[in-house]
Amino acid sequence: MKTQNLIGLDAAGAAQVVESLSRLLADYQVFYTNLRGFHWLIEGPDFFVLHAKFEELYDNVAEKVDEIAERMLTLGGKPENRFSHYLQHATVKEVSGVSNGREALRNILETYSYLLGQERQVLAQASEQGDEGTVALMSDYIREQEKLVWMLTAYAAK
Repeated sequence: MKTQNLIGLDAAGAAQVVESLSRLLADYQVFYTNLRGFHWLIEGPDFFVLHAKFEELYDNVAEKVDEIAERMLTLGGKPENRFSHYLQHATVKEVSGVSNGREALRNILETYSYLLGQERQVLAQASEQGDEGTVALMSDYIREQEKLVWMLTAYAAK
């Protein structure tokens, strides 16, 4: 018996949401790797602040990766686990060699701006399908990330 039947969702609608979540998962996986690189390579006067902040961010993104994959499974999908797949399907691009805090923050803010747009699209799609679980997940991400963007923007303005 399929999970989406037990939770009362239409299989075709759930499959559409799973596809959107799959793209979001790919973007998050690439973003996670970028954040790890920023954490490792950061230099300069803001090292201690940014090194710790980037670790906090990648830990948060790792949690979201797991939540997205588990939501896909709940909806009857199967999350991909190959990084080659993520690179082919992600819009977020790999970044390498960034040691400048301002450049890293610019990339992070641009990525969150993109992710917020994607999450709003997933939220709207899930809402159309009556998928309140995915709506709640995306709503939580959006609320959290809007505040984070505000805080990172305020920090970068110094």
